[in-house]
Amino acid sequence: MAISEWIQTLQDVAWPGFLQPHVEVLLLWITWAVDYIDLDYLEYLLWLLLPFFILFIFPIFLVFFIYGCVIFVHIYGHRHQIREAYHTSYWEGARVAIASFWDGVGNVWHGYELRGIENVPDEGSALFIYYHGCLPLDVYYLISKLVIHKNRSLHCVGDKFIFKIPGWRPLCKLFSITSGTVEECTEELKEGNLLCIAPGGVREALFSDPNVYDILWGKRLGFAKVIIGSKTPVIPMFTENCRESFRTPEWGRSFFRWIYEKTKIPLCPIYGGFPVKMITHLGKPIYFDFDTVTPEEVRKTVKREIRMMIKEHQRLPGSVWRGIAQRWSSTSSKKKNSDEPEQAVSIELLQRNGAGTTSPTSDSEDIVVLRRDRSGVEDDDDEVDELGGI
Repeated sequence: MAISEWIQTLQDVAWPGFLQPHVEVLLLWITWAVDYIDLDYLEYLLWLLLPFFILFIFPIFLVFFIYGCVIFVHIYGHRHQIREAYHTSYWEGARVAIASFWDGVGNVWHGYELRGIENVPDEGSALFIYYHGCLPLDVYYLISKLVIHKNRSLHCVGDKFIFKIPGWRPLCKLFSITSGTVEECTEELKEGNLLCIAPGGVREALFSDPNVYDILWGKRLGFAKVIIGSKTPVIPMFTENCRESFRTPEWGRSFFRWIYEKTKIPLCPIYGGFPVKMITHLGKPIYFDFDTVTPEEVRKTVKREIRMMIKEHQRLPGSVWRGIAQRWSSTSSKKKNSDEPEQAVSIELLQRNGAGTTSPTSDSEDIVVLRRDRSGVEDDDDEVDELGGI
């Protein structure tokens, strides 16, 4: 046996006196492992469990990519710290380099496309309101496209927990990610910046159903108050298959939802990394009569627009396999209107999601009928002024 011959060769080597005892112990352990452990059975288990390892390792790789950006920022800052004092544009070089990296990831892995970029102003403010996928890869790709093709930085509102992750703060600062209040976000827009907010935040990211793409905004009105206070047009945004690249398991979802509602800790496993086709659609800017409109009316209008974008661009129920097929299909992004049975399923699922369904007693808000029981979880009244985040 090759391993036995290798062990014998190591035993015959004249090791230095200080290493000899350690080598003997190591060889004893290896000999025991070879004699008493069934290596063929271990190889069988490895091949059996390999698909599961891969599914859960991809999210870890995503974290490694982000940490790679963090390390780059730190190296860039230290290498040019003298020049930075005189030429602050060096940070713009770091931003473009990182944007180019993520743009490459999007093109290679997801065949990422951005449609409606002409709706983004070349100057002046605009507020992007978007449906939150399981992980905000589409936002990373959008930021990259705007930096490269529009030479504009998209500021983002992030959930508070991301600022508690060790090492991420410098990257958040570089790309203007903040957990800002309503007042701070209003001021950013008044300064002429682009800003994006996902009113659903972590709740929508982890617990929205991929079969219906249900919108989980609760009673949040913070983003609507920002719109009115800044008198800024709204650009609705939705990304096809944003819930198919990464997903959360169906098992235990109610339990993890209960934990989140009680503690605000996003304790929910994520798996995936599937190379599905991703296309971000930017709608036409929405303007309001800012002197008379109410936050509730703004929320209702924007939510209806997002739902219509889901209806138009997402084939329901969501499917990882279909998303992968679209990635490699030349007609991936075209709707097949002749497929009436599939359209009927999509319309039915969207009606469950609340599209076109209003309360018989009030026009103030659309009813969101979830496909699954929420296990007694109610909307938190304390979240009225929260903004959500990436």
